[in-house]
Amino acid sequence: MTQRTPLARVRGLGSAKEGTDHFWKQRLTAVSNLILVCFLIWLLARLAGADYATVTQTLAKPQNAILLLLLVLSGVVHMRLGMQTIIEDYVHSEGRKVVALMLNSFFAILVGLTSVFAVLKLSLGA
Repeated sequence: MTQRTPLARVRGLGSAKEGTDHFWKQRLTAVSNLILVCFLIWLLARLAGADYATVTQTLAKPQNAILLLLLVLSGVVHMRLGMQTIIEDYVHSEGRKVVALMLNSFFAILVGLTSVFAVLKLSLGA
C-alpha cells in the first residue's frame, strides 16, 4: 500500500512536484549536447587554421549559426540544472541555498547571453 493519492501516481510527480520534470530536462539536454558537440567538433576540425574571414563566412551560414546557438542554449540549461541539483543536495542552510540558486541562474544567464552575443557577432560579421 502506498501513501500517494491516485492523482499523484498518474501525474508521476514527487513531493516537490518538479522532480520528474527536472530529470527529463536534464536527460534531454544531455542527449542534445551529445549531438551538438559532435557538430562543434566537426566544425572546429574544419576551421582549424582558418583565417578570421573564413570563420565568419562559415558562421554566416544560417545552419551553422543556428546549431551553435542551440548548443549554447542546451549547454547553459544543462549546466544550470546540474548545478541546481548539486546546490539543493549539498547546501543545507536555506538562506545560502536560495542565494546560491539565484547566483546559479544569474551566472547561467550571463554565460548564455555572452555566448549568444559572440556567435551572433561572428555570424553577422559585425
